[in-house]
Parts: sequence; C-alpha cells; structure tokens
Amino acid sequence: MTANTSAPRTLDQWIKQLERVRLPITARSRDQILHTVMDSRRSLRDIAERLQDCPSAALAVMREANRSGSTLSEPATTLETALNRIGLKNTEELLRRFPVLEESAIPQPLRQVQLISQHAAQQASGLFGAQLARLWQEINSGALLLLAPLWPLAASHPVLLQEWTRRVLCEGEPGLAVERELLGVPLLKICLQLAEQWHLPSWIIHCYQLLLNDRRLLVKALHIARDNEHPLHQQQVLDADEQLRRWLTRPENSILLANGLALSAHIAWEGQHSLRWQRLSGLYLNTALGELQGQIHQQAINSARHHAHAGLWHPAEALLWPWTERRWKPLRKAAAAAPTPAPAGVQAWRQACSELLKEQTPFANVLQLTQCARDALQHCGMQRVLLMLTDRQHTRLQTQQSHGLPVEASKLALDPQQSQVLRRLLSQAGQLRLSPENMAQFSALLPGSLKSLFNGQHLIMRSIANQGHVAMLVIVDAQGAPFSETQLLAFGKTVQCIERALGSFARRGR
Repeated sequence: MTANTSAPRTLDQWIKQLERVRLPITARSRDQILHTVMDSRRSLRDIAERLQDCPSAALAVMREANRSGSTLSEPATTLETALNRIGLKNTEELLRRFPVLEESAIPQPLRQVQLISQHAAQQASGLFGAQLARLWQEINSGALLLLAPLWPLAASHPVLLQEWTRRVLCEGEPGLAVERELLGVPLLKICLQLAEQWHLPSWIIHCYQLLLNDRRLLVKALHIARDNEHPLHQQQVLDADEQLRRWLTRPENSILLANGLALSAHIAWEGQHSLRWQRLSGLYLNTALGELQGQIHQQAINSARHHAHAGLWHPAEALLWPWTERRWKPLRKAAAAAPTPAPAGVQAWRQACSELLKEQTPFANVLQLTQCARDALQHCGMQRVLLMLTDRQHTRLQTQQSHGLPVEASKLALDPQQSQVLRRLLSQAGQLRLSPENMAQFSALLPGSLKSLFNGQHLIMRSIANQGHVAMLVIVDAQGAPFSETQLLAFGKTVQCIERALGSFARRGR
C-alpha cells in the first residue's frame, strides 16, 4: 500500500515532506545485501557493487555516511568511501531498519525510475569509466544517484511523476509550465535542494546547478555537437572557445550525459532528445556518432541483462523492434487502449474541477461539495463511485455519495476497526490499487459488504486528508475492467482537486 499524502505547493513544503519519505525495499534485496555485508571474505568493493542492485539502500548508505561525516571537509563521493566511513556494523543496522515490502506493493513509478538510474550507471561505467579509469567509482556512484531526489517523489506521489513524464518527456509540453501546475515549483529546484540537504556528492550538485543556473554552456555545446559529421570543424570551434572546452572536459559531466542517455532512451531511441544526448556524448568522448550509438546500445543490453524486471520497461527491449518503432510501447499501448472521452464529458469534468479549485469555496455545505466531487470522478471515467465520510475518531465510515451502484450503497456504513485495510487508509492519506496481482493479498482484508458492491479484479481505494486528518474515503472502479492510463491520470488530478476543495471549505468564513 502506497502512502500518498497531499501534494505541497511550495519548495519548503516539498522538501519537508520528501525528507520524511522512507523508501522501501524488498526482503530479498535486503537479505542479499546483508549476506554480503556479513561475509568476512567480501571486500568493500564487493559490498558497494551489491548495493548498486538496490538503489534505495545505496542512497541510504550515502546519506548516512555524509550525515555522520558532516564535520569532514568533503562528502563521500563513492559507495565504497561511504561504507568505509560508517563501518559495516552500522551498515548492517541501517539495513535492518529499512521498511520492507513485497515488490508488488512498492509503487511502480519508483521501481521504474530506479531502473532508469541503474541503466544510467551502466551507460556511465561502459562509456566513460574506461576513459576516466581513475574516477570510475565516482562515475558509477554519481550516475546511479543523480536522479535520487526523484525517488521519494515517485514513492509518495506516483501519479504526479507519471503525469509529468507523459506531458513533458513524451508530449513535449514546456517543463516549467507543467511543473508549476502539478508541483507549484520547478522540479529541478526540488532536486537541487534535496541533493544539497542530503550532502550528495558534489558532482550531482554540479549537474543540477548547471541545468538550473548555467545552461548557456550546455546549449553552446549542443549546438556544436549537431555538426557531428565534421569532427575537425567541431574541434576548431572548441579550440576557439577556451571556457567551453574546459567545461566540456569536466569529468562530472559524464554522469549528466549518462542519465540523459538513459532517460531519453526510455522514451524513444530515435527521438530528438535521445539524438541530442548521443551527439553531445560523442563530442565529449571525441567519438563518431555511429560508433557511439553501437556502444550505447550494447550498454543498454548489458543493463537489461542485470536489471530488467517483469512489469518494468527497459529500452533495450525496443532494440529488437523495427527502426521506426523504437519507442516506449507500453505508453503507446496504454494510450491506444484508453477510451476517448466524449467532448461533453471532458467539458463537464473540467467544469467540476474548476468548481472544486476555487479559492473562495462555492459550496454552502458538505453535501454540495461531495456532489461536485462525485460528478468530477464520474466524468473522469470512473463508472462506479462511492464517497464515504468518517467521523473525527475514525470509528465509522458513512456513505455520502454514490454513482453506478445499487441503492443499498447509499445506506452503507462501515466499522474501520473490522478491516486492516480501512484502518491503514484512515491512519493517513494513501491509496490502494487492487489488481489481479495483489487481489488475493488484500481481498480477505476488505469488508464483505464492500466487495459485494465492487465485483471485479480492478479497484482503487483512496483516502483524502484535510489538515493532516483523513476526512474522506473514495472508492472507484471501471465496472471491474482494467484502468487505462488516461483514467488513472484523470483520477489523480481529480483527487488533487477534491483535496483543495476540502481545504478551501474548512477555511470558509475565517
């Protein structure tokens, strides 16, 4: 079950919330690392390599080392240095304190973005590690952890990260505009401040500062990299710009290039973003584009051999497809399967969300607010909807609104103490998405009266908080059918609107 607390809107609020997120790992991953740590025959390098297979644990070790070593002049820059700094006994204790979940219970967006980080580490090691052999450990650790500030966001707000990926990376919408809408602040600012607060290696700080404050050099380098068919002319241009030439050869740029290659390949091998990062990497390595592309593809295959997981997308899969089809097919299939909403339904959904988002609440009572929330959920594609309100002590759940359900749903009352799932959802805002993969695990923990209303293998239960206290439980499905990507994204946006409406309603008359 994934906690999904109300989304902040300011930088300080984001940092405060994401700092509290504890990234989970599977019991299998923890046990494998513990076995390596406790094996006296294993070196620190062996343990560091094992940590690479579990990004959440690698981040925890790096953070712990740089927290305990805050009085030192420089933070640890490699996992091996971090392990040496905190010691194996403390590493073992740190691992035993980790929250452990079944793989199916860990948010898919978190597992997916960590797979991208592992792919980036492989690209960094394969492409740049040999050329910068003295720094290969810094390259490996830095490439793996560059996207680490995104991990708690993926764990606590998976729908937000999915929508950002779809709109910015896949559909090419302006990143700043989308981030202002979804997050309230630029995503890079969140990443930079978290990286600084965690005392991550200086190479990672450099990359975020470059992307935020000094993109001029990056743009100039990209412009030169476009002329990849004339390497002599490229070198002459670089020789004429000493500042750019010095910047381009900085070793810390290798981890930015590796992550750019992995992230862009995740969307499309033949897309413009991917081609830009390939050209820039070729300029950095002084390698012809065709030769470099072969190396990149080989490193992607090596990564897939070590890191691919069922249910996650690895771009190496697309290398088997025809040249013109090497795009992120899971996204395309989901989009193709998603029903196209009727224009009237989309307009009605937008109108309902607009009412919910008004700063001065238009609702005179809770009944009016929940009616609008029910309409918004209905128009976003949810065919069966149940809205239940709870009392302050969380001793009773009572139906307030329903749609597409039998008449007895309007009179349903539940005792949360009789269901472990309900107790968990009411303890803090969170979401449980049921599917054939986890239905057996959670079905027995649901009240029978609720299961009789929602017959099917696909269901979402979402608790919504107001001022830190859960006030509403939303239960929806699509007549038991699988949810489309469109429905999931619209549902996530609708819940955000309902959260805002509850806050505005609570502040009325102040």
